[in-house]
Amino acid sequence: MAPSEAAEAEALQAVHLAAADVFAGVGLSSAAGWNQTTDDWALFIAQGEAVGLRTARSELVATAATLPYGGGHAWVSMVLVDPAWQHRGLATRLLGQCIGSLRARKLVPTLDATPAGEAVYRKLGFVRGFGFSRWEREAAVPTPREAGDPRVRDATQDDLPDCVDLDTQACGLGRAALLASLAGRQGSRAWRIDDARPRATGFVIAREGRRATQVGPLVAASHAQAIALLRAALAATPGPVFVDVPDAREAMSGWLIAHGFRLQRSFVRMALCAQLPPHLAEAPSSLFAVAGPEFG
Repeated sequence: MAPSEAAEAEALQAVHLAAADVFAGVGLSSAAGWNQTTDDWALFIAQGEAVGLRTARSELVATAATLPYGGGHAWVSMVLVDPAWQHRGLATRLLGQCIGSLRARKLVPTLDATPAGEAVYRKLGFVRGFGFSRWEREAAVPTPREAGDPRVRDATQDDLPDCVDLDTQACGLGRAALLASLAGRQGSRAWRIDDARPRATGFVIAREGRRATQVGPLVAASHAQAIALLRAALAATPGPVFVDVPDAREAMSGWLIAHGFRLQRSFVRMALCAQLPPHLAEAPSSLFAVAGPEFG
């Protein structure tokens, strides 16, 4: 980095983002080709801590954000730098600020990293957990109509506590605020599946993204239940779809390939701790799709 570039980077103003910064954040994530929306940015700003760097002209050129979960962990996400400002240490600077803030609150920084990012996070002390892959479908593939599982039904706000309980059991994280946000957005839909009692044993949420509908989280008691929930979500989503599936769910990945999905990219779950808890080290057996790398 040239001395003039270093001086420019040092002169950037560190700020905490507010509601008025949502659209500037979306601009950065959209430029990177990410799927986040104004709702995603608003959630990080309202429920977590979002930080950034501004130029003298008040241009937002770098961001990072954290979202606290129950269970002693907080998700680190939205680490973005404007292309014109990359390779000047801005991401490292903001990431260090986020880690310091979380440590002061005795929360474990946790995140989902790309293969390139994994090397960076390892140097900071993050430990590798389970991997997952993003599967993408450009548009619905016409297929003969099949009868759905009668145990699958649309979930309502009244079903949210059951879904939160299932999510907590599957992920080991308390994410009631996250699920309420995902399910309550305009354009979102959710489904649940019950056993014979009836008692909820699985659910899935589909929410609108900037590039595609994100299907997840998807929690189920078995592969068959997971496919039944996934069918319901896909039947209601004719456009592009992203599904982030743990690599251990090989049968699910095979089903997606057979139904017109292709592999887009891979991620790995990581946390800044000496030893990963079981739900981060290996994909829990009831977790068939994560909420997305920005939320875990």
